[in-house]
Amino acid sequence: MVGEFAAFVAGEAAVLGLVGAPGSGRTTELAALAARRHRGAEPAPTLWLRGADLRDDDGSVADAARRALARAARIVAASDRAAGACAQATEDRTGSAERGRGEGEEGAGRVERGRWNERSHALAPDDLGDTSPERLAHLARTAGRPLLLLLDGPEEMPPVLAHRLAEWTDGTATWLRETGARLVVACRGEYWEAAGAGFPEEMLHRPASAADAGPHCPEGETPPLLPPCVHLGDLREDEARRARARYRIPEGVLQDPDARHPLTLRLLSEIRAAHPDAPDTPLDRHDVFSAHLDLMCLRVAVRLAAESGLRGTAVRRLAAKVSGQVHEAARRSLGPGQGELDRKSFEAVFPWGQAPARLGGGTGWASAVLTEGLLVPAAGGYRFAHEEVADWIQGMHLDLDEALRALVHRRRTHPHGEHPLPVPHHRIGPVVQSLLLLARQQGTRELAARLEELVHALEDDPHSWWAARLPAEVLLRVPDATRYTPLLRHLTDRLLAWRQQARPVPTAFGPDFWTSLPLPPDTRFDLLRRLVLADGPPHETGGPRFLDAAARLLTADSTAVQPHLARWFDDERPLPAAPHATVAKAAQALLHTHRHRALDDLTEVLVDSAHVRADELLAVLAEDEPSAVCRAVDRWAHDERPARRVAAVAYGLRAAPHVRTEADRELLRYAALALLSRPADCTLHGGALALLVRDPHTRDRHLPQALGHFAAGDPQLPPDALVPALVTHPDQVLDAFRARLCRPDAGAALRTLADATTPALARRVAALVREAVERRPETAADVAAYVDRRLEHGPTARTVLLPLVGGLLDGGTEQVRAALAAVLAAPGTPASRPLRQELLELLLSREHDPSVLMAVLHAAAAPAEDDSLVARGLVHRTGLLLVRTPEGATCFDRGLVDLGRHVPGFAALVAGWLAETPQEWAAVVGPSARRMIENLAGVRVPA
Repeated sequence: MVGEFAAFVAGEAAVLGLVGAPGSGRTTELAALAARRHRGAEPAPTLWLRGADLRDDDGSVADAARRALARAARIVAASDRAAGACAQATEDRTGSAERGRGEGEEGAGRVERGRWNERSHALAPDDLGDTSPERLAHLARTAGRPLLLLLDGPEEMPPVLAHRLAEWTDGTATWLRETGARLVVACRGEYWEAAGAGFPEEMLHRPASAADAGPHCPEGETPPLLPPCVHLGDLREDEARRARARYRIPEGVLQDPDARHPLTLRLLSEIRAAHPDAPDTPLDRHDVFSAHLDLMCLRVAVRLAAESGLRGTAVRRLAAKVSGQVHEAARRSLGPGQGELDRKSFEAVFPWGQAPARLGGGTGWASAVLTEGLLVPAAGGYRFAHEEVADWIQGMHLDLDEALRALVHRRRTHPHGEHPLPVPHHRIGPVVQSLLLLARQQGTRELAARLEELVHALEDDPHSWWAARLPAEVLLRVPDATRYTPLLRHLTDRLLAWRQQARPVPTAFGPDFWTSLPLPPDTRFDLLRRLVLADGPPHETGGPRFLDAAARLLTADSTAVQPHLARWFDDERPLPAAPHATVAKAAQALLHTHRHRALDDLTEVLVDSAHVRADELLAVLAEDEPSAVCRAVDRWAHDERPARRVAAVAYGLRAAPHVRTEADRELLRYAALALLSRPADCTLHGGALALLVRDPHTRDRHLPQALGHFAAGDPQLPPDALVPALVTHPDQVLDAFRARLCRPDAGAALRTLADATTPALARRVAALVREAVERRPETAADVAAYVDRRLEHGPTARTVLLPLVGGLLDGGTEQVRAALAAVLAAPGTPASRPLRQELLELLLSREHDPSVLMAVLHAAAAPAEDDSLVARGLVHRTGLLLVRTPEGATCFDRGLVDLGRHVPGFAALVAGWLAETPQEWAAVVGPSARRMIENLAGVRVPA
């Protein structure tokens, strides 16, 4: 927080929202800030206010500041120490500034005495003069140390002013602009949701990390449901560990999140200090609050008993009576207002004078309660010292059914009914606590039923704040949300339905709600897998998405999350946010993008998955992260599980072409040797030999055995593994290829030979290819693939390809020439285009067979949309060659019509050619073909 406050004071923003739940330490953070400003090398003026200091008719925060300064001036004037107006107002705190220690105490405390001297910029004794906030702000701005107002607990403002919040906020923004003063507002999120939106956005301090935040985001970040603010959450684990040690709370007594909750830690420390011999029984927040209330009531009773000399059992009976009055105070504070007791109600419950006999008589009930700090003054009334404890105890006395009817169900059935003053959103606390109490007293089934009713209410009104926020807040606070999994699944179905209906999704159920639920990871990711289908495109949603939430979880703990994302591989449903992607592809992308945080773990997760999607991702990792895959191969090769050793071969072969370091080659080498040492793994020996012959250190020794496996057609020894050996052992390797080319599976071997590009070797390979196709004409397609691949090497391949292709065009079979025609007529890349055209010209100058020319026609039609001029010339020339015979003319007409039916845009393209130069095409396109093309293109072609 220190850094955020410093950035705020040094920046241009005028307002900082310090937002946190009750008990998170908002007040203590303000106390620490005020202390730093007062004790710094250059003291800076700070004025502390509470919401209870505001009045119905206030026009801005300046009115409350003016009253506070005037009150301070009267105090200063009445004292013996002459000092001027103040630059600092802070709460009188006891104890340390640790978060949680000052939470909820009275904050409109004292004003430091002294006057801001315009010349020295220091506090100097002087007459008071003008003590208005405007003058103080002017002096502070002149000194370069802006006046800072701290508004703590603005929820306590009077109800009338609360309903004038927009007007009051406008006035405050105007006053801050005019005076240069700054304002920190410490409040609940429900209050800031409306109050923060009332300030111009440019006036609000935006934390640097706000773009990555969530509603239950890391401390300091802005929840996306709220205007820009600084979020104050539970303590980080390291902070909580230090706090527990300082408070002498044994580990294990509290579980998350209570073990990181500042107020719970503080109250438990007080309880243990009062009962040092208490057993280390596991407790939750409810237990701590209950014990704290009992302790406070006992202390009040002891103070009351001192007047009358009561002891022992009588004191305990008196403590029970105090407890009853405290509960009565909680019940009365549920009435209209902001959760406080007015003075009359307070005095009726806790008399100042003689108490009624039913309370045991005696005097000083009010003073005893206030002295012990159970309740504190708040403007014209009193409130419980700790806001969260107040919510908790008030929730015990709330008529839950009536509250839900008033807040949700009555509004649902009578949306335009009369409601004199709506309940402020920050009063959600007692309702949430009442729902949680329902689960403790009557079981989770009862709570699930109430939450189901609230979710059902959203069917008619997705904008209902209470119907959405109540179940969201309750589910986030239950000890274990697993028992509510059916409700959560129903809620995911509703969110998907609303998305499909283009209805708004309540912001309370945004992505970070789902990532913050107390759920086991498998349940959470099952729900997120459903919810990613509710994501819209980023430009359409404008907010956080469920897929982004999954990414944040993966980033936070990659090792734990990777297995859960791998389970998404079976989900091939398309994502609305990316129509060409699926849930499975999204999981692949997330795992690949965030792979560096736990790369070795990822390889293990993927091999465990044994899924085609996992295989695809491992193949990508073999290219992008060969070192990680080599480490995995080494592990798997020594694994006793047969499936792991199979994986070692498969992925070792995939990684080998991308290895660049000696360390990685060594890993593959030892993995291969380990596999060869197992006689029972004879089916894997071919793959192990493939790794060894790639490695120059082991090639000589293992090449003969590898070539034997290759010539015999071992599927584990791929042809490309022998390419490096072609350079070092050409005779042996070419003999093995010659034997392999006699087998039916010769295709891959032929295509691989295209990688032999050195001039001497390329010529020998070309001779071998010609020999193979002459011996086995059915390899024509593979020979054509070899030629196609060699063409892409550019002009350097001409010396080899020209004699090879020329010889095949002259003496090759029709099957071979047709396969070559399809390759030569293809557009290829710019590097291969000149040589393709040269060889194609060679083919067209001597070819007469219709089947070969038809192969040219089909290849010419494929790139028609990319280069229509080239296609037009080639189609026309092919037509002229074909129409030399009746059979050829029929084939050409039939071919044009067939291509017009199956190649998009080709019919319209040909129709355009016919219309532009009808005489040119009259000799090659027959009348029936012309009519068919006209019908297919939907145009009229001139005869």
